[in-house]
Amino acid sequence: MNVNYPGGIKPCGHPIKQQKHHIESAANRGMGFEEDINDTNAYYLEKGLALIYKRPTPINVVKVDYSHGAKITQAFFQCQSTTDYNGVYQGHYLDMEAKSTRSKTSFPLNNIAPQQVAHLRAVKKMGGLAFFIINLYALNETYLLDAQYVCDFYEQKPRKSIPVSEIKAHGYLVKEGYRPRYDYLPLIDEHFLK
Repeated sequence: MNVNYPGGIKPCGHPIKQQKHHIESAANRGMGFEEDINDTNAYYLEKGLALIYKRPTPINVVKVDYSHGAKITQAFFQCQSTTDYNGVYQGHYLDMEAKSTRSKTSFPLNNIAPQQVAHLRAVKKMGGLAFFIINLYALNETYLLDAQYVCDFYEQKPRKSIPVSEIKAHGYLVKEGYRPRYDYLPLIDEHFLK
């Protein structure tokens, strides 16, 4: 039997969470995944484990409408962005790119920009930790892959996408949970900081 409480409030005082039903475009398909990574990084910061932030997209504001508060009405990208996240973990600089795909069979290389490959190669050359976190949405699995492997595959282009079998063979399955949502630091300990 369903009970409808006034104002959507349960007896214990907690609001009932409304489910959002929306059509997800290809442009923001990975936004939910990035929000989960942001929450994971916030958890790491709260616990004093790591300092990892989402890198803002560099824009140059041209026009602002102040009639109803400040609203940017015209802007352009200052330069090509590099990777999604950077920070410090156990005294090591790290840089990572978070990607998500709905494909059950592969990860399309056209999801990676050439400047991202160049940036991650430079991070590795300077002794930093560089990797990809790839969410295979349809399989409900997420993998951490060394940027070296992904960049090599990208530049050699034996095919237009990395097969899921290759991701599983060369990547490390990220443990998923409530908090942190994607616990990737133990994989960095085990596979990058030996």
